[in-house]
Amino acid sequence: MTPFEKLLLNISETPIYVVKTGSTYDDYVPLDLTESNTIFNQFDINDTIAFENYVNDLLAPKDSQVAFGGYLEKRALYKRSNNFNTSNPNTERNIHLGVDFWCKGFTPVLAALEGKIHSFNNNTALGDYGPTIILEHKINETVFYTLYGHLNNECLIGLKEGDFVKKGQEIAKVGIAPDNGDYAPHLHFQVINDMLGKKGDFKGVTSKDELPVDRLNCPDPNILLKINNLLT
Repeated sequence: MTPFEKLLLNISETPIYVVKTGSTYDDYVPLDLTESNTIFNQFDINDTIAFENYVNDLLAPKDSQVAFGGYLEKRALYKRSNNFNTSNPNTERNIHLGVDFWCKGFTPVLAALEGKIHSFNNNTALGDYGPTIILEHKINETVFYTLYGHLNNECLIGLKEGDFVKKGQEIAKVGIAPDNGDYAPHLHFQVINDMLGKKGDFKGVTSKDELPVDRLNCPDPNILLKINNLLT
């Protein structure tokens, strides 16, 4: 475990929530978006309505409100967009650097930690984040960032860089297609050590070639959030 990961681990002894549903992590349902999930042979994963219906069907037996997963998951989901594709399998961006929380559109999105608004933007390319907010945090003199993607359009109105944000404060709502990058409703949550000078956006999907560096800069968000059954 890197020093940054150890810092994330020790921030809180209890789980941290970034969507407000009333459910605990014990009620969340894992969702596999790799090519090995044969359910996607039965419908087009890029059909947002069909995908949203699949998520709802997955949650119904547990009476749950959230499906989750995706860190370092290799996905075929991004092949539809030139934003991710290349002809070289080693440089094609298809490895997910955050955790997704699939839930109802307009579910409140909560700040993971106290901090301030670093930047925000509406990233409108097909398959991109859509409305995005990035928060800056400082713990024990270490500055780092959390990214919240696929939000509702209205969340960006009136925002100002530098504004203070409390832990657990509602900062947005989960967006819906097509405004959220044209996905079934979900929150993309990512932890970032170094923004590398970027503002309002940061890649949430990496390639095989860039993975060794990117996984250090964007460690598993579960270390901070403490989602049950994911930490080893």
